[in-house]
Amino acid sequence: MQIRQATLADAQVIAQLEQSQLEAELEPSQRGGVMTGQSFSLGDIQTLIKAHWIVLAEQDGAIIGYVVAGKWSFFESWPIYRRLLGRMRDLEFNGRTLNRQNCCQYGPIWISPESRGQGVFEALVSMLKSFLGEKYPMMLTFIAEDNERSFHAHTNKAAMQVVDFFSFDDRDYYLLVSATQ
Repeated sequence: MQIRQATLADAQVIAQLEQSQLEAELEPSQRGGVMTGQSFSLGDIQTLIKAHWIVLAEQDGAIIGYVVAGKWSFFESWPIYRRLLGRMRDLEFNGRTLNRQNCCQYGPIWISPESRGQGVFEALVSMLKSFLGEKYPMMLTFIAEDNERSFHAHTNKAAMQVVDFFSFDDRDYYLLVSATQ
């Protein structure tokens, strides 16, 4: 397995994976366009690669996982991220109030079902933290309350801590933070 930063040559494949896996966390009965406002277009993926961070896991030339992180200026056009930005000024982690200058948005992260439980998650998050650590001492994400697998991975394997809980569009979310250094 190889962990590396994405390049523009990877953008099309990442965009296809993003679209195909968009509702993977939902139960089959919940699927059907619920999360369309949270997906990235090919242009978004290209912007993330050029000006933000996408880290890939590859095996035998195929992408088996990826993780995204970005500056708030990229994410602030989506309503759910505006909600997070509004809540940040009331949140502290390790004695510091979160803000646009000391934390970035982390996620989504995706790992192929066949590769789960093999250390891909930890390797992706570790590499991402090494890239982010120079600029941002913290990263912030949200996880749906009903996504127990993701919550477990983030709290146990990525050392993320719950700092808040909020509701948005009839779903409940944990807000989690992790140090990047």
